[in-house]
Amino acid sequence: MKIVDLRVMRGPNYWSVKHPKIIVLKLALEDLSQKLTSDIPNFYNRLQRMFPGMISHRASEGVEGGFFRSVEEGTSFGHVVQHIALELQTMAGMDSGFGRCYPTREEDELYVIFSYQEERAGEYAAYAAVRITEALVKGEKYRLWDDLDRLHQIREDEYFGPSTYAIVSEAVSRGIPYIRLDRHSLIQLGYGKHQKRIQATLTCRTACFAVEIAGDKNATKDLLKDAGIPVPQGTTVYSQEELRRAITWLGFPIVTKPLDGHHGKGASINITNLNDARKGFTEAQKYSSGVIVEQYITGYDFRLLVINGKFVAAAKRTPAMVVGDGVSTIKQLIDKENKDPRRGIGHEKVLTKIKIDSHTKALLKQMGLTTQSVVPAGQEIYLKSTANISTGGTATDVTDLVDPYNILMAERIAGIVGLDVCGIDVMTTDIAIPLNEARGAVLEVNAAPGFRMHISPTFGLPRNVAEPVVDMLFPHGQPARIPIIAVTGTNGKTTTTRLIAHMVKHKGYQVGYTTTDGIYIQDKLLVKGDTTGSYSAEFVLKDPTVNFAVLECARGGLLRSGLGFQQCDIGIVTNVSADHLGLRDIHTLEELAQVKAVIPKSVRPDGYAVLNADDDLVYAMADGLQCKVALFSMDESNPRILKHIAKGGLAAVFENGYISIFKNSYKLRVDRVGDVPLTFGGRARFNIENILAATLAGYISHFEIEDIKTALRTFIPSPAKTPGRMNLFRFPHFEVLVDYAHNVGGLKAVGDFINSQESSWKVGIIAGVGDRRTEDFYDLGFAAAHIFDEIIVRLDSDLRGKKPDEITGPILQGIEDADSSRKVSLIPEEMRAIAYALEHAKPDSFIAVFTEDITESVKMVEHFKVIQDRKMLVE
Repeated sequence: MKIVDLRVMRGPNYWSVKHPKIIVLKLALEDLSQKLTSDIPNFYNRLQRMFPGMISHRASEGVEGGFFRSVEEGTSFGHVVQHIALELQTMAGMDSGFGRCYPTREEDELYVIFSYQEERAGEYAAYAAVRITEALVKGEKYRLWDDLDRLHQIREDEYFGPSTYAIVSEAVSRGIPYIRLDRHSLIQLGYGKHQKRIQATLTCRTACFAVEIAGDKNATKDLLKDAGIPVPQGTTVYSQEELRRAITWLGFPIVTKPLDGHHGKGASINITNLNDARKGFTEAQKYSSGVIVEQYITGYDFRLLVINGKFVAAAKRTPAMVVGDGVSTIKQLIDKENKDPRRGIGHEKVLTKIKIDSHTKALLKQMGLTTQSVVPAGQEIYLKSTANISTGGTATDVTDLVDPYNILMAERIAGIVGLDVCGIDVMTTDIAIPLNEARGAVLEVNAAPGFRMHISPTFGLPRNVAEPVVDMLFPHGQPARIPIIAVTGTNGKTTTTRLIAHMVKHKGYQVGYTTTDGIYIQDKLLVKGDTTGSYSAEFVLKDPTVNFAVLECARGGLLRSGLGFQQCDIGIVTNVSADHLGLRDIHTLEELAQVKAVIPKSVRPDGYAVLNADDDLVYAMADGLQCKVALFSMDESNPRILKHIAKGGLAAVFENGYISIFKNSYKLRVDRVGDVPLTFGGRARFNIENILAATLAGYISHFEIEDIKTALRTFIPSPAKTPGRMNLFRFPHFEVLVDYAHNVGGLKAVGDFINSQESSWKVGIIAGVGDRRTEDFYDLGFAAAHIFDEIIVRLDSDLRGKKPDEITGPILQGIEDADSSRKVSLIPEEMRAIAYALEHAKPDSFIAVFTEDITESVKMVEHFKVIQDRKMLVE
């Protein structure tokens, strides 16, 4: 069993739009003589003993006996890998229930697809599932807990904590998208200019000075004391001698804790003698040189939570504890408590398992006990000195019991310190009595307080404390998203993207867009290269200056990692034709269309899919869409268009020489095609399709017709505006076209334009891209022979694993079979090929350069033109 390929999908993708976070595993089974689980004796029993929780797998689908039934009857080992990968994550506290398994085109190879919560955990689960399956097949022992420990570690390192998860979930429930900005808790809510950021419960509104004040416990205490807030008396000490003097002043009992500590680390409470005080001092100094020594206030530990100046929740916190039964040892009682299904490792569940650490042993020693002691029935044994949930404590919701005085006090404290999200630790006998009457005190004020005790209390009513945080960041009516237009297709998507971005900019937006040339923010090229994948989309959506995104989405990115966003407002598909077939297991046009269909399937319900009605595969994408559909066509009599508009649909068509919008029974003429520079006087028909799609995008975005018309007329094709897309250079006696067309569809489209030119000799410089099929190279040569009188065959600098003759051979054969009379030259280097064509250009000829290196090709042509112009001046 061998992993041939592993891909991590991070957004809507070819395999699943509904489940964006999936692992796509290509698995080879050629080394397995047995093909089904039923072929191996006791396989079913061993699997069931190792993963008893799998009994629930497929049970919800109504499959009698669930997944184990199919294993017993005989299923593929890829199916087993899928379910083990899912169960491993579930056992590590990461529920992920989606999975599929089906064969590839290759014999003995399978696709295994399963969902994940944390990317690294999903990858680890994939490899572990293969190892476990192999061990089960061979009947070998396997240390399952090693994998579970590693998965737990990954979860604790990288998965959202409960507070972050609560806020993100609340945002998502409102349609607010999010982007994870690092491997920890830094999260962007919303897109572009409307984004807000959180890190745990710190927000972009949290004042830095307020965090510093809350972190300085002495400064906090002084501020609160001056404001009439009850606080315990105390001081900060830095040495054992200062500690002794503080105790003389305060008396026992006391508390010691680090000056800038958090989560209860280094704190010791209810200290009643000098020896324990010194130990508490030493423990606190592990976290801070300054140690706070203050009066120990008797009572219960309460946490009051204030968000955006309003009290929202309160919880009574109890330290980790066990209750004696007169029979069990303390260790046995802890083990029993840890079996509570609500307890897990770290933050994976509502409660955290209780650990027996040095602090626990020290507390027991103070009581004259050890972990092997048996205590009387009903006796409570506290195992930690602080009540933090993360150390095994419990929480009881008391929100409805808090006295109005204490509510006002909490809101005043948040304002005094300046925190937008504020956790206030209070010690008192009864939170329903005003703090000043109950002789209680405020112990600490916390920036970034944990939410787990409120959203999942051990006892009492859960409180949605994430709701006021999101309300604060995104008040009612304030947008969180920016408009997103996604463009895909085989040809024309870059030009369409650039034209729409130009239109959007003309309307006054700060637009960010991605193309095969690079990432542009407000028309400035920030990243150069083919930037049509998920990383590039997120680059734009993370930019705080952008308020409109136009994103080109190519097949490579969709198959590599999925979309970089969950939903778009407008999804455009220009066309589908043969290109890249045979790569990444996409072998047919129908499969390629399914890849492109991810875009319209990801359009918001109130958005539009803009589809080419002249392309059968693109038109078919309208079936089953949850969004609205707009169509475009080069034929106003297209039956699909007529049927669509008869039902009240929206369309754009090329009719009587005009770009027109059909809406219901009305026809809105936008502009005459001949007046739109991108059409080159109407001769570049393929660009008319791009204009139709862009016009619909503008109209759907509520742009005025006059504004759309102005944008179309001011979008001048040039190396600067549309690099490598119909860059036409006029020399005194001939013309040169530089274009990026690199497949048969693109070549034919440009060929229609070339055939409309009145030139006596047509020259084409062509090349096959190395990652195409032999038949694609042949078709390229065959098509070129029907367009050009002379053909120069060159090679790309990157042959992508092919040998030169594997590319040029089929191209030359295609030319030969189409028309053996064509003049053919083989000049491998692109710049030499261009130089040759320019130097030998015939009068009244037309040279088409289909380039790999757009920048250098344009430079060479421009340089040659400068020389020619100088010669003309001299003559």
